[in-house]
Amino acid sequence: MVQQNQFIRLQKMLSDCGVASRRKAEQLILEGHVKVNGQKAQIGDKVNPYKDKVFVSGKRITPGARGKNIYIMLHKPRGYITTMSDEMDRKCVAELVKDIDARIYPVGRLDRESEGLLIMTNDGDFANTLTHPKTHINKVYRVTIRPGITEDQVTALMTGMMIDGYKTAPCEVRVISKQEGRTVLEIVLREGRNRQIRKMCEQLGLEVARLKRISIGSVKMGMLQPGKWRDLTPDEIKKISTNPNPPKSKSN
Repeated sequence: MVQQNQFIRLQKMLSDCGVASRRKAEQLILEGHVKVNGQKAQIGDKVNPYKDKVFVSGKRITPGARGKNIYIMLHKPRGYITTMSDEMDRKCVAELVKDIDARIYPVGRLDRESEGLLIMTNDGDFANTLTHPKTHINKVYRVTIRPGITEDQVTALMTGMMIDGYKTAPCEVRVISKQEGRTVLEIVLREGRNRQIRKMCEQLGLEVARLKRISIGSVKMGMLQPGKWRDLTPDEIKKISTNPNPPKSKSN
């Protein structure tokens, strides 16, 4: 707990108050959405949450702004952006969780045309655990591509590719089904770079017809319907935060 005379980093305060994850809070600061005592905030600023006046997009943020910790999974449909507000008036996931009486935010993201499992919370430490680069939480995607895929292309996806100046980490790729003109893959990523699967497929000349995230660590979306959400169970919260990548069980 932060003492009333203690200074902490601004992004940690925003995370603790349920505004955004620490990484997203840093982005809000860089984009000029955060002010401290009337001055535009800078990365590295420290604040006293009980004495300094902190505003995000014109709204005062205080330590009392956060209630109990909330952890949910949302089945994000296509056409929604992973943000709580949008200046261009596009549909955003905030509309799907407006019945939750707390300020929560997405952990990580899915691009507008992707769908599937999205975790949302107001617990900054939990969000930081899930998004920290050192955590390497497995994320599993069901990807429909056109027209088909060769063994060489599968190998290229699995071993890593140069995308936007960096080489992607090795990943797992499994062919689920093949039909004329389309193939369904299961892809397991251990890193979360922006539009990574789409960019990898585009470089190989593959069209992504559908991209759906079905699990994060040990948390699976299951039969949750598009646009619906549910609370994470205590067991799911514990597993994903303390042992995000449990060893695979052996099968006969």
